[in-house]
Order: sequence, then C-alpha cells, then structure tokens
Amino acid sequence: MAEQGRAGRLAVADQSVLAAFRAHPIVNRYLTVDIRKGDAWFAFLNEQLHRYPLDDRQVMPTRLGNAIRRFEEYGYDRYRLDSQVLWRELNAAVPDMARQQTDGARMSVDFFVSLLYGHLLVVAAAIADLAIGNTVRPWLVATTIAVLLPLTLLWYHLAVVATDEWAGAVRAMVNLGRHPRAAALGLTVPDGIEEKRTMWHLVSELVRTGFHPGQTALDTYRSTPEETGARGRPVPTQPTLPVARPSPAADDASPS
Repeated sequence: MAEQGRAGRLAVADQSVLAAFRAHPIVNRYLTVDIRKGDAWFAFLNEQLHRYPLDDRQVMPTRLGNAIRRFEEYGYDRYRLDSQVLWRELNAAVPDMARQQTDGARMSVDFFVSLLYGHLLVVAAAIADLAIGNTVRPWLVATTIAVLLPLTLLWYHLAVVATDEWAGAVRAMVNLGRHPRAAALGLTVPDGIEEKRTMWHLVSELVRTGFHPGQTALDTYRSTPEETGARGRPVPTQPTLPVARPSPAADDASPS
C-alpha cells in the first residue's frame, strides 16, 4: 500500500487507511523501516500474512494454530462450505491423488509436532533428574537440556512452514470435491456465487445441526430425474429461485 501510494497508484478508498497508518507513531516507524528493506522483505511479510486466517475473528493465540486455522476456514470463506463438517463427504468425493496429498502433508506437520513434544518431555525429565540430585553426570544432563531446548523452537518453525503444503492440499479438496459432492447429494450447483454460498451454507447446517424448517430452501437446488444423467450426476442448470427464502442462521465462527 505504501509503495502504491508513492507510485500514485493507490485507490482513493485506501488513501485514508494509509494516512491512518502514517499518523500512528509506532506503526509509522515500522512502515518506514519496511519500505527501506525493499521488495524482498515485503514478499517475506506477505508470505507470513498468508499463514493467518482472513477473518480476524478466527485468529488463534499461536502461529501454528493460525497456520492451520487459515485453511480450515477456506471453504467457508469462499463458498460457505464448512469443510470441517463436510470433511468425510469431501474426502469420499475427490480423486485418490488429492486424498494422498492431504494425508502426506498432514503427516509432515505431525512429525515435527511429535519431535517438539518428545524433546520437551526429555527436557522435563532431565530437569527433574537435576532437581532430585541423583544425577551421575550433571554436565551431560545440562548439555542435553541446552541442546534440546533450541531444537524445540526449530521443530515448531518447521511445523508452521509444513502447513503450507497441507493448506494447498485442503484447498484442492474443497475446490475439486464440492461439485462431485453436490452431485452425489442430488443437488445442482447454481451459477451465481451468492446462490452457491447459500446452498453450501444450507448443506453444512443440515449436517451440523440437523433438519429445521429453513432447510426446505434446499428444494430449490434439488435435481429432477430429467436433469440427472445416466451416472446419476446432475446436469448443471440454473435452478428456479423461490419468491422468498429464509436467510441461513448466523454463524459466528468458521469451520472448527
């Protein structure tokens, strides 16, 4: 935004935001330093920013929690498809390659998290051994603590970085699996983005909370026998919208 302002390409709506940043004494100091570091630094900051949820209400207290939360909310943010609620359905609809990518990426994160907790347990045992005073070689125990503690920070950082591959695999699950999943549920995906979001919100609510009168709005998206092909896959057509449809219940949180 600062670079766009200097080049004269900043949108009018963002000019007031940039002015507020520059008026803040602390933010302006960091902004000035970041500009001096150049484009490579901004690319690094942008990579870090992408490891956070888009919705500020979904921000977690840890970097690893945010890195995981960002792709948990992906389907809900784009399509109102709660991928956490419909995970089994999506997993059954996507190709085997997509499932293998998701499993492999998650195993990498689990590996580094296991190393982290394993080393912490060894450090805790070593500290307890020193506290008891029965250690034969205290210098060796102290060295173990000094070596393993920095390693736990390394494993944590690598676990955060490994979530990038996991996030890409989950995005593929949502993008590739939503249309086959809709077909398997006997639904026709509408053309309009708002109608798509409404349909997936209703499906997610149906699975998560059960049936209620508002779920009858799903009838709008039901496939008729004439619209269903030989394989039982609905032909994508624009459904006839009802005169009035109850709006979905408010959902304060993304998929958990």
